[in-house]
Amino acid sequence: MRNPTVDVTIAVHSATRPIARAVASVIDHTRAAVRVTVVAHNIDPEIIRANLGEFANHPDVRLLALRDNISSPAGPMNLGMEHASAPFHSLLGSDDELEPGALDSWLELQRSTRASVVIARIRLSTGVYDPYPPVRNGRRTTKLHARKDRLHYRSAPLGLVQRARFGDLRLSEGLASGEDLAYASALWLTGGTIAYDLHGPAYLGHDDAIDRVTSAPRPLVEDFAFLDEIEGAPWFAGLSRADRRALVVKFIRIHVFDAIAARVIDPGVAVERGDLIKVLDRLERMAPGVLRMLSRADRHVIDALRTGAIESQEYVPLLAARWNYRSLAALLPRNPALILAPQAPLRTLAAGARSLSARHRTRPDAVNTHETRDAI
Repeated sequence: MRNPTVDVTIAVHSATRPIARAVASVIDHTRAAVRVTVVAHNIDPEIIRANLGEFANHPDVRLLALRDNISSPAGPMNLGMEHASAPFHSLLGSDDELEPGALDSWLELQRSTRASVVIARIRLSTGVYDPYPPVRNGRRTTKLHARKDRLHYRSAPLGLVQRARFGDLRLSEGLASGEDLAYASALWLTGGTIAYDLHGPAYLGHDDAIDRVTSAPRPLVEDFAFLDEIEGAPWFAGLSRADRRALVVKFIRIHVFDAIAARVIDPGVAVERGDLIKVLDRLERMAPGVLRMLSRADRHVIDALRTGAIESQEYVPLLAARWNYRSLAALLPRNPALILAPQAPLRTLAAGARSLSARHRTRPDAVNTHETRDAI
């Protein structure tokens, strides 16, 4: 095995995941020295070894095993990080892949910017590019700032992470969800120089896994257990009020409203209404004034939650209104003086729209100049 420049960790928990496809996207299409660590999670590693096919005995691929009986990717991903020794580390989902030359492109950007984190462009299986994070003017690629470039909207820490700076950072274990939120927040807020490979080969997310399962919502306390680690982190205590608002407004817009939507049918919003209010109160204490950044439509949902005056089904049109970005209610905050605030909906959504447009423009030399071992 060559001394790798990048260690890539792939956690796999199922015999049906196309692990060979994920590994091939790294090994066959990267010029730089790279090592792939596949972690068989709560499954017989020999099953995964067989599924690796031609990569089972590849000198740049190693197979580890972890049986912790916990349904969370944090444990196996952390195991891969613990065994990493390369200057850089990267995470890859077992049913995802990298476009040819992606790692080489990230490394090239890192060398030119000396970034400690390089954010990957993400392309979904539908062909649409993920518009998050909604960076400044939709085009910012270097010297990114967690608040100014709204990096918190990218929760998945996909891309390149410098181990010299973040070698001890780990995903949160023991959580039912949100295991990557404290990790990503630490990257964005303590990462020094951060770059975004906005026009290079993308991280390709697939949705063809046949073993995905859906379940009833977890107890709300489990969904928001990630707040304990974030609020207790040393870096959180040192944040300015503006930086706290930029972080917490994302938790409200994404996680709180998703939690409300998930409970409209089962078990009903009223069942956990008190816990939802407690979460909102906690978030307001973490970032005083954060609710002022929300749209009028968002505030209508929160008002209904606090008063308890409507039935669960009546939340449906209220939630639909906050997703109707052609309406003023979804674009404007209650206070007209905050219309152009950076974290208010208008500028955040506008940056996301410009970012989405920019993501579809691939740098002319992004793929073709990279040497690859085999063509796709």
